[in-house]
Amino acid sequence: MKLQKYYSTVVLSDIHLGSEHSHTAAVTRFLQQIRCDKLILNGDIIDGWQLKKSRNKWKQEHTGFFKTLMKLMEQYGTEIIYVRGNHDDFLDALVPFTFSNIRIVRDYVHYTHGKKILCNTRGYI
Repeated sequence: MKLQKYYSTVVLSDIHLGSEHSHTAAVTRFLQQIRCDKLILNGDIIDGWQLKKSRNKWKQEHTGFFKTLMKLMEQYGTEIIYVRGNHDDFLDALVPFTFSNIRIVRDYVHYTHGKKILCNTRGYI
């Protein structure tokens, strides 16, 4: 059994799944090596603009990224907060959305150590 590094909260942003510059494999490997109570995906996780305008297709490694997220939720009860970014504007019809341990939102305020941390892609609420 492989020991995994524990973090109470992990924040990832600008992964841009679907673009040629996405480092999907590296991010997926990182997530497979950790466990966390909360994972905040702070915008532009999927690059809907690139997927729509280019010949780049959804790849198996992108699906693997989401399977890893599902395993975190299933095995460790990780809460996932997906903050909609400008490149994931295709989510507008869903926001706000909650299902099981995942929430899709426009803005999120994370409270830690008596402080508030704003998570959004606009810089204001």
